[in-house]
Amino acid sequence: MGILHTIIWFLIALGVLVTVHELGHYLAARLAGVKVLRFSVGFGQPLFVRRLGRDQTEWAVCALPLGGYVKMLDEREGEVAAIEQHRSFNRASVWRRIVIVAAGPAANFILAVLLYGVLFVHGIPALKPVIGQPLDKTPAALAGLMAGDEITRVNDTGIQSFQDLRLALLRAGVARESVALQLKDGRTAQLDVSGMQTDDLERDTLEPLGITRIDPDIPAVVGQVVAGGVAARAGLAAGDRLLSANGVALTSWQSWVKLVRAHPGKALTVDYERQGVIKTVSLIPIPTQEGAQKVGKIGAAPQVDDALLADYLTEVRYGPLDALWQGAKKTWEMSAFTLEMMGRMVLGQVSIKNLSGPLTIADFAGQSAAQGWVSFIGFLALVSVSLGVLNLLPVPMLDGGHLMYYVSEVLTGRPVSERVMEWGSRIGMGLLLLLTSFALYNDLQRLLPG
Repeated sequence: MGILHTIIWFLIALGVLVTVHELGHYLAARLAGVKVLRFSVGFGQPLFVRRLGRDQTEWAVCALPLGGYVKMLDEREGEVAAIEQHRSFNRASVWRRIVIVAAGPAANFILAVLLYGVLFVHGIPALKPVIGQPLDKTPAALAGLMAGDEITRVNDTGIQSFQDLRLALLRAGVARESVALQLKDGRTAQLDVSGMQTDDLERDTLEPLGITRIDPDIPAVVGQVVAGGVAARAGLAAGDRLLSANGVALTSWQSWVKLVRAHPGKALTVDYERQGVIKTVSLIPIPTQEGAQKVGKIGAAPQVDDALLADYLTEVRYGPLDALWQGAKKTWEMSAFTLEMMGRMVLGQVSIKNLSGPLTIADFAGQSAAQGWVSFIGFLALVSVSLGVLNLLPVPMLDGGHLMYYVSEVLTGRPVSERVMEWGSRIGMGLLLLLTSFALYNDLQRLLPG
């Protein structure tokens, strides 16, 4: 996946999310009778400008795409003609100002509900929450879990897919809660999640618990190769049956993947069969960073018989109305989890290494787009939730900071002083710069190790 592909899909994702957020502010301002002077996606030098509507609102797309803004008529920012003073933002009632400011994050939550709803109507392919054989002495093994067990509930949460299972156990592990598992065969189990590692939640946090998805043995036959990848350059092609590597017999595709991952930057001599003829090839897996681990990859996928996986696949699907309700529930759950994670970072219970910045988001945008529109829509919904939650934090410079001022005005009966707002802006700017610095540092650690 090229850098240009990643940049394009990142800009598409950012454009959609920022436009929806600012449209929330814009529409609320118009309904509240406040004049909008400018609607901008991005900051800095305008690349596109057009004036539209009765108020000749200036619609602009600017060069720096990391955000946007809606500029409203405001006497604090310049002289306003007497005939239009009643349409100034500063003269709107405090409740109207609250609605205008809250409408941006609300628009992001509404977008997430709609996107999740679309996915639930279409149907989301997923793996059933069936686990593989836990390793000895892991919490799952001690809880009596076995290969083939299908988990239907984690505490009070219903589980439909392995992704649901991962999220439910992650939330319980972060909160250090006890976990009661309900299995499809009627058994129950108590799983100890106190040992879950929270320093890097992007890696497989469930594996130390002994929870892995069941993985039926797939024959070591190449199904496809990535053009220009290691496997393609070495001459491997679809239909090749892999026999051994460095003298080690390959009994399944999983054994081949394990061997490749264990040899980043190291040569592998591979024996394979093509149309009854045994051939040998040498290749060197590309070192790829995954969290703190460096693994090898060659750009090849297995030949998979759909019937082999049919028993382990499911599809989460609802009718239109139920899909919207499930979308609302999913948005609420992800919002609560995002807020919980932020709180635990502040308290030091979860490592700040889990904080992601624009580089990681761009990387995920490109990866999700490469996997298809369903994956990209899911990515958009998740980031839209995060954007909504982030903007509601009571930090000056964010929507939540302005809401904090207006709530204070409601309680005290008078606006917050200009001096307090000035100092708040300075503090807010400092906090945002600090947060951005941590996020960018984490991005570079993930994407440019060493």
